Amino acid sequence: MKKTNVLVLALLLVFVASCGVQMLPSRDSWYAKHYFIMKNYERETYKKLTDEGRQEFQQLFWQVRQPLAKEQFDERIAYIERIYKSENRSQPWNTDRGRIYLLNGPPASIDYKQNTDWVMTIDTSTGQSGSLMTERNKEDIQATTAEIWTYPYDKYFVYYIFTFAPPSTWKLSPSTYQNNPYLEGLETLNKDLIFGVVNEEEYKYKLSDLTQKK
Repeated sequence: MKKTNVLVLALLLVFVASCGVQMLPSRDSWYAKHYFIMKNYERETYKKLTDEGRQEFQQLFWQVRQPLAKEQFDERIAYIERIYKSENRSQPWNTDRGRIYLLNGPPASIDYKQNTDWVMTIDTSTGQSGSLMTERNKEDIQATTAEIWTYPYDKYFVYYIFTFAPPSTWKLSPSTYQNNPYLEGLETLNKDLIFGVVNEEEYKYKLSDLTQKK
């Protein structure tokens, strides 16, 4: 193997290791799909289990939650897989818009910041510039440069700003976290309301039992 290839491989391994929990597992599709709605102690428990124990965990995971939780999860995943698959075909929920939709559900409103550059045209016969207004679809990435999702939270509003990154990705803008002190509260509230455990003490006891199985 050439020295250049060895160096590239080494740098790649360092990069992957540095990503930590941001890198979702690719071999366990169930864990990858449920990762964002799991509690920290659930993730830690799951990683310690045998294959048989993980099968039991997956059944227990929904048994300790309200039936509505599974219905909401399935509906949101189905929407995410249909709408955001162009960003990540194997794990569309592992995208910024997919993750927010899974946690919070559909936003109260979506606003679009339009790119006005596309209305300027050049008349090749005269060389003069001018405006040509044509009807553009809001899903047209050439016309739309940002999406702003709005969610009500108590008496406030929480805004998520997504910006387009070629060729097909929408990234959560850092400005989302500026002057947005209620964002974490909104996500925690929605996670607990929809995907919360009914009896956490009893659940943890059952998880402890699972870890003891060989």
